[in-house]
Amino acid sequence: MIPLYAEMQLTDLDTVADAEQRCHGFPWTRGNFYDSLAAGHGAWLAREAGHMTGYAVMMRAPDEAHLLNITILAELQRRGRGSALLHYLFDQARAWGATRMLLEVRPGNASGLALYRCHDFSEIGRRRDYYPARGGREDAIVMARAL
Repeated sequence: MIPLYAEMQLTDLDTVADAEQRCHGFPWTRGNFYDSLAAGHGAWLAREAGHMTGYAVMMRAPDEAHLLNITILAELQRRGRGSALLHYLFDQARAWGATRMLLEVRPGNASGLALYRCHDFSEIGRRRDYYPARGGREDAIVMARAL
Protein backbone atom coordinates (compact mmCIF):
# COMPACT_ATOMS: atom_id res chain seq x y z
CA MET A 1 0.00 0.00 0.00
CA ILE A 2 1.28 3.48 -0.85
CA PRO A 3 1.42 5.82 2.15
CA LEU A 4 -0.07 9.29 2.04
CA TYR A 5 1.67 12.11 3.85
CA ALA A 6 -0.05 15.06 5.49
CA GLU A 7 1.10 17.93 7.65
CA MET A 8 0.73 17.23 11.35
CA GLN A 9 -2.01 19.32 12.98
CA LEU A 10 -2.65 20.27 16.59
CA THR A 11 -5.58 17.85 16.53
CA ASP A 12 -3.11 15.00 15.82
CA LEU A 13 -0.98 15.59 18.91
CA ASP A 14 -2.76 13.20 21.28
CA THR A 15 -2.54 10.36 18.75
CA VAL A 16 1.10 11.11 17.96
CA ALA A 17 2.09 11.43 21.63
CA ASP A 18 0.36 8.12 22.43
CA ALA A 19 2.24 6.39 19.59
CA GLU A 20 5.50 7.99 20.73
CA GLN A 21 4.99 6.57 24.24
CA ARG A 22 4.50 3.06 22.81
CA CYS A 23 7.47 3.25 20.42
CA HIS A 24 10.28 4.77 22.50
CA GLY A 25 11.91 4.16 25.85
CA PHE A 26 12.52 7.91 26.25
CA PRO A 27 9.68 9.43 24.23
CA TRP A 28 8.97 12.97 23.25
CA THR A 29 6.05 14.46 25.15
CA ARG A 30 2.93 15.98 23.66
CA GLY A 31 4.49 19.30 24.64
CA ASN A 32 7.60 18.56 22.57
CA PHE A 33 5.45 18.01 19.49
CA TYR A 34 3.38 21.11 20.28
CA ASP A 35 6.54 23.19 20.65
CA SER A 36 7.86 21.90 17.31
CA LEU A 37 4.65 22.90 15.55
CA ALA A 38 4.65 26.28 17.30
CA ALA A 39 8.27 26.84 16.22
CA GLY A 40 7.30 26.23 12.60
CA HIS A 41 9.18 22.96 12.17
CA GLY A 42 7.95 20.69 9.42
CA ALA A 43 5.90 17.83 10.85
CA TRP A 44 4.12 15.12 8.92
CA LEU A 45 2.03 12.03 9.40
CA ALA A 46 2.25 8.93 7.23
CA ARG A 47 -1.12 7.26 6.70
CA GLU A 48 -2.33 4.11 5.03
CA ALA A 49 -6.02 3.34 4.60
CA GLY A 50 -6.78 6.32 6.85
CA HIS A 51 -4.64 5.05 9.73
CA MET A 52 -1.44 6.68 10.99
CA THR A 53 1.58 4.48 10.34
CA GLY A 54 4.31 6.96 11.31
CA TYR A 55 5.35 10.57 11.70
CA ALA A 56 8.33 12.85 11.43
CA VAL A 57 9.51 16.28 12.59
CA MET A 58 12.21 18.24 10.79
CA MET A 59 13.74 21.64 11.49
CA ARG A 60 14.91 24.11 8.86
CA ALA A 61 18.32 25.71 9.06
CA PRO A 62 20.19 27.68 6.41
CA ASP A 63 21.03 25.17 3.66
CA GLU A 64 20.26 22.25 6.01
CA ALA A 65 17.41 20.21 7.35
CA HIS A 66 17.73 18.66 10.80
CA LEU A 67 15.67 15.50 11.28
CA LEU A 68 14.44 15.66 14.87
CA ASN A 69 12.11 12.67 15.03
CA ILE A 70 11.13 9.91 12.63
CA THR A 71 8.98 7.06 13.86
CA ILE A 72 7.14 4.17 12.28
CA LEU A 73 4.71 2.37 14.58
CA ALA A 74 6.52 -0.59 16.13
CA GLU A 75 4.17 -3.22 14.70
CA LEU A 76 4.73 -1.84 11.16
CA GLN A 77 8.50 -1.52 11.17
CA ARG A 78 10.91 -3.39 8.87
CA ARG A 79 8.56 -3.28 5.88
CA GLY A 80 9.95 -0.30 3.98
CA ARG A 81 7.83 2.39 5.59
CA GLY A 82 10.81 4.09 7.25
CA SER A 83 12.61 4.30 3.90
CA ALA A 84 9.50 5.68 2.21
CA LEU A 85 9.05 8.34 4.88
CA LEU A 86 12.74 9.23 4.74
CA HIS A 87 12.53 9.72 0.95
CA TYR A 88 9.51 11.97 1.46
CA LEU A 89 11.55 14.00 3.96
CA PHE A 90 14.45 14.27 1.49
CA ASP A 91 12.03 15.80 -1.02
CA GLN A 92 10.63 18.21 1.59
CA ALA A 93 14.13 19.28 2.63
CA ARG A 94 15.15 19.89 -0.99
CA ALA A 95 12.00 21.97 -1.48
CA TRP A 96 13.17 24.11 1.45
CA GLY A 97 16.50 24.62 -0.32
CA ALA A 98 18.48 22.30 1.95
CA THR A 99 21.61 20.71 0.54
CA ARG A 100 22.25 18.47 3.55
CA MET A 101 20.26 16.60 6.18
CA LEU A 102 21.52 16.08 9.74
CA LEU A 103 20.27 13.87 12.55
CA GLU A 104 21.28 12.36 15.86
CA VAL A 105 20.78 8.71 16.71
CA ARG A 106 21.50 6.59 19.76
CA PRO A 107 24.41 4.16 19.33
CA GLY A 108 22.11 1.42 20.63
CA ASN A 109 19.47 2.06 17.96
CA ALA A 110 20.67 -0.63 15.57
CA SER A 111 17.64 -0.48 13.29
CA GLY A 112 17.87 3.32 13.03
CA LEU A 113 21.58 3.20 12.30
CA ALA A 114 21.01 0.56 9.61
CA LEU A 115 18.26 2.65 8.01
CA TYR A 116 20.38 5.79 7.94
CA ARG A 117 23.47 4.01 6.63
CA CYS A 118 21.37 2.36 3.93
CA HIS A 119 20.36 5.87 2.84
CA ASP A 120 23.93 7.21 2.67
CA PHE A 121 24.12 8.98 6.02
CA SER A 122 27.65 9.12 7.42
CA GLU A 123 28.82 9.71 10.97
CA ILE A 124 30.27 13.21 11.32
CA GLY A 125 30.60 13.42 15.10
CA ARG A 126 29.30 12.56 18.54
CA ARG A 127 27.44 14.50 21.19
CA ARG A 128 28.53 13.27 24.60
CA ASP A 129 25.78 12.44 27.09
CA TYR A 130 23.11 13.75 24.71
CA TYR A 131 20.27 11.34 25.47
CA PRO A 132 18.78 10.21 28.77
CA ALA A 133 19.36 6.49 29.28
CA ARG A 134 18.72 3.84 31.89
CA GLY A 135 21.27 4.51 34.59
CA GLY A 136 22.59 7.78 33.17
CA ARG A 137 23.17 9.36 29.78
CA GLU A 138 23.95 8.08 26.27
CA ASP A 139 25.95 9.69 23.49
CA ALA A 140 24.40 10.65 20.18
CA ILE A 141 25.92 9.79 16.84
CA VAL A 142 25.61 12.82 14.58
CA MET A 143 25.03 11.82 10.97
CA ALA A 144 24.72 13.78 7.74
CA ARG A 145 23.74 13.13 4.15
CA ALA A 146 24.04 15.31 1.09
CA LEU A 147 20.77 16.06 -0.63
